Amino acid sequence: MKRSEKANRIGKILDDLYPTQPIPLDHKDAYTLLVAVMLSAQTTDKKVNEVTPNLFSRADNPEKMSKLNVDEIHEIIREIGLAPTKAKNLKKMAEQILEGGGEIIPDWDFLESLAGVGHKTASVVMSQAFGIPAFAVDTHIHRLAYRWGLSNGKNVQTTEKDLKKVFPEDTWIRRHLQIIFFGREYCPARNHDLSECMICGWASSKKMIKESKI
Repeated sequence: MKRSEKANRIGKILDDLYPTQPIPLDHKDAYTLLVAVMLSAQTTDKKVNEVTPNLFSRADNPEKMSKLNVDEIHEIIREIGLAPTKAKNLKKMAEQILEGGGEIIPDWDFLESLAGVGHKTASVVMSQAFGIPAFAVDTHIHRLAYRWGLSNGKNVQTTEKDLKKVFPEDTWIRRHLQIIFFGREYCPARNHDLSECMICGWASSKKMIKESKI
């Protein structure tokens, strides 16, 4: 089966399972989404959502965040993975946004120039905050794309290119969330019999399915 045929069949399954795709990170605008996504690296969405209400009550915009010192920010987000580095990045990021005019704008170069913001984070903000087609690839999507034979699994950059080739551009925004939801609910990384999975059972290679049972 060609990758494009697999993607079409997978897309229909995901659309049936997840006709709506709520963003799992609590936010109210592009800036708070950017902060939440940045904090989510190596941290669960649940933990981020537990921490951000306190953070946003103190600083829900770049101006307020810039006025907090790094120690104050760190104290608020200390339960988040990589908190010391993220605290420094949050303050610097706020200062950079203020220097750039004070607003989050839908511009790739601008977003990726901000402290602590990589291509994946920028992709989430571009797609979810501004509705601009982007396919954010995190470790979960990278894993499932390889498991389903949609990419060779070399790196997230290659996976992003491969997924953009096989899924229509007008589906990218929802596919990102749908694949994450499916991985969490039906297709975990460990102790998963691929033969019993509604997608892996036919999309994965015979070798991969066999190895999952060992």
